[in-house]
Amino acid sequence: MMQEDMRVLAHEEIADQIFKLKLEGEMVQTITEPGQFVHIRVGGESQSIAPLLRRPISISSADPSTKTMTLIYRSGGLGTSLLSETKIGEKIDVLGPLGHGFPVDATPLKGKALVIGGGVGVPPLYGLSQALIERGVHVTHVLGFRSAKDVFYQAEFEKLGRTIVMTEDGTSGKQGRVTDVLDSVDFDAAYTCGPIPMLRALEHAITEKPLFVSLEQRMGCGIGACMACVTHTTDPNDAKGYRRVCCDGPVFKAREVELC
Repeated sequence: MMQEDMRVLAHEEIADQIFKLKLEGEMVQTITEPGQFVHIRVGGESQSIAPLLRRPISISSADPSTKTMTLIYRSGGLGTSLLSETKIGEKIDVLGPLGHGFPVDATPLKGKALVIGGGVGVPPLYGLSQALIERGVHVTHVLGFRSAKDVFYQAEFEKLGRTIVMTEDGTSGKQGRVTDVLDSVDFDAAYTCGPIPMLRALEHAITEKPLFVSLEQRMGCGIGACMACVTHTTDPNDAKGYRRVCCDGPVFKAREVELC
């Protein structure tokens, strides 16, 4: 983990309120797993007190050879709205990489992986898919969105492997939910990130094969000290009884922690 002022190389809106941010810095060399995240201080040099807390944003992909990483985030609250105004050439205060990511070795070499994303849970799965493919794994992607205006990164995922897009209203891809297509896909292990109701449905549907879930949680410090992102474990015999999403996660085995 390190703190660095990273330079903005590119910044654009790629879907409705969805922004793609490309940063350059030495931190990229320290990223070890797909699914890790960074904690960003928004507001730049003009920031005084508000917003006080950093914003956690997942790393979509990273290229150590160019010292660049790509973040994809939704602009909604005060912090991300300020972040969306950042210009090319400016610097952003970044803390990271943080957390434990996806275990790519849970899928056997040259095996089959199912990667399932929902909404802003899609971005970290792109780097995961790249890492799996590097191991010779055949990857199928299922990406869920509300509507066509919310769809992003479809072409990028299609370049990596079979990609099924689901929308609630049927305006893009197939109409329905990501769980609707599980029976049509053969896989050895599954990985997912997205809204809690989707994760619950997947935990209920995928019980015979390994499933790993990445949680999106509000955080204070991002390093496990403040305990703001604690979630309870499901095992009544667990000595601790809780996990910190920021440092014990954000990726957990299915049914290891309560989804709430």
